[in-house]
Amino acid sequence: MKIVATELDGVVIIEPQAFDDPRGFFMETYHQDKYRQAGLECVFVQDNLSFSVKNTLRGLHFQNKHPQAKLVQAITGEIFDVAVDIRPASATFGRWIGTLLSAANRHQMFIPEGFAHGFCVLSETAHVAYKCTDFYTPGDEGGIRWSDPGIAIDWPVKTPILSEKDSQLPHLSDLSLDAHHSR
Repeated sequence: MKIVATELDGVVIIEPQAFDDPRGFFMETYHQDKYRQAGLECVFVQDNLSFSVKNTLRGLHFQNKHPQAKLVQAITGEIFDVAVDIRPASATFGRWIGTLLSAANRHQMFIPEGFAHGFCVLSETAHVAYKCTDFYTPGDEGGIRWSDPGIAIDWPVKTPILSEKDSQLPHLSDLSLDAHHSR
């Protein structure tokens, strides 16, 4: 497994080792001891799976009082995965990182607590699996508008398919973020 650091402290790209042969391939998508040895010391408590069609954009989401670190992977298809630093005391507050995750490259993105997360689908369809370090808590959701000019994410999808909720999210500058996002 190869760990690639990004310019945002704590956000890393993981390139798991895969074993290919004429039958297909085998890979570990998570091994607690190996991830811990790589500095990713999390306890994941919930696994999620989403299915989306091309041009769908989900995000940018976070939880307020129950922040979640996430380990994200595209199981089928291809996505552009994004993390935005929402830690008020961080030197990179408001900055983002994006990467392609696909069934073909088998990469993962680890996003620590204190980041908003979103992705858009570039293939016809995509299944995205992600592990979380805290449970989803209804009513604790927060979000940032995907097109926030203060963040200026260079999304590869210009007219995305959005949920009603995501289309009405506020800009980062309109949020009151507290110590929960500083972890």
